[in-house]
Amino acid sequence: MIIVSVTILDSISSNYCIFLHNRIKLPLTVEEILNFGEGNRELFIKSSTYSIIPITVTEMGLTISWVFSSDPKSISFSVVYQESEDTPLDQCKVLIPMTRCNSHKETIRGQVKVRNSGIYTLIFDNTFSRFISKRVFYHLTIERPVIYDGSDFP
Repeated sequence: MIIVSVTILDSISSNYCIFLHNRIKLPLTVEEILNFGEGNRELFIKSSTYSIIPITVTEMGLTISWVFSSDPKSISFSVVYQESEDTPLDQCKVLIPMTRCNSHKETIRGQVKVRNSGIYTLIFDNTFSRFISKRVFYHLTIERPVIYDGSDFP
């Protein structure tokens, strides 16, 4: 089996997209998401393919939140967790099962609480569409838990 990969620069950030077979991989770190700013990012997902956004997390208690919409039609979405890149696919945990979202009609919002360090992967799946490519407009945020230490109590 020959795997051909091509690396291109994402037009919005300094992140690299890696194309492998029929998927696009856009790896992010917590720090990169914290520096996202207010604007949306855009993914172009060809028909019969999918894109993944793996987020490597080392600290527990964070909340990963997302907002997305698609054009022209729906997109399927899922979130999976794996302990490390070496974790076999059959040992990954599905946190949000693959769901077809009418994100062309309404904005989809969601979040997941980080309970373990590892890789939390957002999947935008267009494999069901044989002819229509999609654009996904998304925004990610990371929230750290607020820890009250009582220091402002008299």
